[in-house]
Amino acid sequence: MKPIRRATLAPLALLALVLPTTACGDDDPIALSMAPVALQTLSVSGTATHYFSTAIRHSETPVEGGVVQRSTDIIELRGSIEGFVLYHPTTEIDFATRTMVNTGAQVFSGSIGGGEPVLLYDDTFRFEVDLTSGATTGEIHLRRSESSPHPELWWECDLDAVGTGMTPAGDALAEYSGTCTQFGSPPATL
Repeated sequence: MKPIRRATLAPLALLALVLPTTACGDDDPIALSMAPVALQTLSVSGTATHYFSTAIRHSETPVEGGVVQRSTDIIELRGSIEGFVLYHPTTEIDFATRTMVNTGAQVFSGSIGGGEPVLLYDDTFRFEVDLTSGATTGEIHLRRSESSPHPELWWECDLDAVGTGMTPAGDALAEYSGTCTQFGSPPATL
């Protein structure tokens, strides 16, 4: 038997590494056995305080019919979800319709259901405010960061918020409710 040359081994080794990852489809039992699974889903509810009184306004740009503001704000959550949100909204105010819409990015730091602390990210939230009546509604979608240091266990939360008033200092009050699902990777089996 002829010995295998080193020049032949290198391409074969590369092929052995690449082939299993490219040949597996969505129905591959090995890939499916390693897919994250929902471990538990909690119904959550509580209150929020949006601290307008400590917000930092970075910019305010006039636009046709209104203004666009960029700021850094802090929101405190109490209830099933306990912690703080560092909130970077882009606020669009329309003077003609007397409406305000907040979108942007936010990071939550705290606990869910009394568990260990987590960091969750959301860049898909949306809050709408009727400036005439004060009615406020919002949607929040907290997810783990792609650079999460603990990929084996994380939470995803989908929340609805409804404004309930203002404090004497001018901070907004709200109630939130929704679900948080904890995900994890199943234990490895050989």
